[in-house]
Amino acid sequence: MLTKTAYGKSRVRVVRVTRRADRHDLTDLTVAIRFHGDYDTSYTAGDNREVLPTDTMKNTVYALAARQPIESPEAFGLMLAQHFLERNPRLQHVRIDLTEQGWGRIAVGGHDHGHAFVKQGPELRTAAVTLDRARTVIEAGVTDLVILKSADSAFSKFLRDDLTTLPDTEDRILATSLTATWRYRDGRTSVGSTWRAVRQTLLESFAEHKSASVQHTLYAMGQAVVECVDDVDAIHLVMPNKHHLPVDLSRFGLENRNEIFVATDEPFGLIEATVAR
Repeated sequence: MLTKTAYGKSRVRVVRVTRRADRHDLTDLTVAIRFHGDYDTSYTAGDNREVLPTDTMKNTVYALAARQPIESPEAFGLMLAQHFLERNPRLQHVRIDLTEQGWGRIAVGGHDHGHAFVKQGPELRTAAVTLDRARTVIEAGVTDLVILKSADSAFSKFLRDDLTTLPDTEDRILATSLTATWRYRDGRTSVGSTWRAVRQTLLESFAEHKSASVQHTLYAMGQAVVECVDDVDAIHLVMPNKHHLPVDLSRFGLENRNEIFVATDEPFGLIEATVAR
């Protein structure tokens, strides 16, 4: 028995150069399209009469990108979603996921070059638009935002059993590769300025919070966003604990004054939560 279906096109890469006289703007997006609707007979009976080819979905990304400059991932995702919903009567709702690779201008002689860029990263801007015939949900986010603080971080007085070997610490490095996704309260927000405000609030709250654990700081960051950015309804944060372990220097006849660490990729603690109004 067929119970749930979806189909679409993923990893559609589109790069748009908006050319002005002496200055170009560069937008680099990866787009995924997902259709949910009344397409069961294409599975059960091989009836493709109402099935929009995924190749057409790909072509639509390029065609709509050519019509006008891409103001933001959210705006482009909304334009794609509206286009698909208007043209496909069997479509019940469509989701567009977008990831933006950042490019910064190369400075020459202290001035930004008009058409030369350097790739930024690993941080990526993300967006998602879900549209049906009754409502619109717009989400935005950031992934792989690598942040670290070398003080005001502790982890102590935790539960112990016979297999616990971790010592208490009141002074450790806290590092993470943050993924945050937030939902806008409505579709009319100024997404560019709001995205920047959320990102800055996350960074400032991470830096200033006196942390008793990753969980403690994660909640403080999420709470700061919903308190300070009116357009955000809820935010989900994922914070892997990128451990920095003190190196035992005693075998070299040296003292480690909490200054020498080894950064480890695996294993890592994984902490996540959603904070809403």
